[in-house]
Amino acid sequence: MLKKVLIANRGEIALRILRACKELGIKTVAVHSTADESLKHVLLADETICIGKASATESYLNIPRIIAAAEVTNADAIHPGYGFLAENASFADAVERSGFIFIGPKADTINLMGDKVSAIKSMKAAGVPCVPGSDGPVGDDEVANKATAKRIGYPIIVKAAGGGGGRGMRVVRNEAELTASIAMTKGEAGAAFGNDMVYMEKFLENPRHVEIQVLADGQGNAIHLGERDCSMQRRHQKVVEEAPAPSISKEMRAKIGARCCQACIEIGYRGAGTFEFLFEDGEFYFIEMNTRIQVEHPVSEMITGIDLIKEQLRIADGQKLSITQDQVQVRGHAIECRINAEDPDTFIPSPGKINLFHSPGGLGVRWDSHIYTDYSVPPFYDSMIGKLITYGETREVAIARMRHALDELVIGGIKTNIPLQKRIMADENFAKGGANIHYLEKKLGLGGH
Repeated sequence: MLKKVLIANRGEIALRILRACKELGIKTVAVHSTADESLKHVLLADETICIGKASATESYLNIPRIIAAAEVTNADAIHPGYGFLAENASFADAVERSGFIFIGPKADTINLMGDKVSAIKSMKAAGVPCVPGSDGPVGDDEVANKATAKRIGYPIIVKAAGGGGGRGMRVVRNEAELTASIAMTKGEAGAAFGNDMVYMEKFLENPRHVEIQVLADGQGNAIHLGERDCSMQRRHQKVVEEAPAPSISKEMRAKIGARCCQACIEIGYRGAGTFEFLFEDGEFYFIEMNTRIQVEHPVSEMITGIDLIKEQLRIADGQKLSITQDQVQVRGHAIECRINAEDPDTFIPSPGKINLFHSPGGLGVRWDSHIYTDYSVPPFYDSMIGKLITYGETREVAIARMRHALDELVIGGIKTNIPLQKRIMADENFAKGGANIHYLEKKLGLGGH
């Protein structure tokens, strides 16, 4: 088994990785910035190394310093978590070339799936359903572009091939807007991602966001852990996630899951990954693959009993998958609320010292977080400070437990989005299940597309 893992991340995911390593008897190395000396996983790790100043570019995004930290501590492998360098092919390549194991896919797989155009091409070849689109990058021929858009059917969406996080996309509702929209999106993409390639897709008016969690060992074996619904979003950022997704039948799950597993085998995928789909009128449309562990992975763990981080570690160790598809049983329902240090009305980040903290408890309640009383939330990173997950034998029980857990959760000294999460849990349309990706923004009066 791996003997020592360097955790190249911070916050709750770093603590989550550390816990999995401890269960498997693996030593841990925590790298941290000058702002993160008091992080929970830093206090618990076997070894710690400060790799730079508070700015992420000088610490968590600094590839040479992370690799140097692995060298001086004699680590075997590096776990990137999510965010930061988790989907950076250059980082994965540098880790492997330096003689360490990258706990994730190979660099060429990250490149393949990181480029939306090549990802869609690969998925089509594997039989995964995709949104009707331009089937490749959009060129400068206005006549050809208009013909393509007409074939797809308005409204369409112009997307950056290297985009993500809701950036680099523009909805076009008629031909008169097309040429200018392509030019603007290209300009934005070039500035934001260093790649001005864009493509066109059919714009689905009121879809849900449904994703499939997969595990593959890179040795010809792949399984899926069912689906999650992540439709409660604000500005393309997920707020609430749940598993399984409401109104997805066992037959639909088995069919789309099998196709995702086949795609993993065909591209030689290694590790944990997620196929993201838009779901409308009973049809799945592939939009992208995340080649890493995701924020919302706990809801899949709760309904299957499978520890995704431990599976990542075993796969990185060269082991074959420890479970087969017929051993994966989806039971009950789980919901996750992301808890952010931000104003619940304006969404402005609210860093600062936590002067009072009480975590919720009880049957079916899980709290994944690095915070504690007197911990100071730094202003330099993402505002998420925890994830509250509840499990129940039914969706109704999971929601009821979440309502109680949100009431029990006390975080004093800073503002949080707990009031927003309470509003969502009390919303009758959320209770019915199946709300689309624009629902929350409309509820908050933020519009939507």
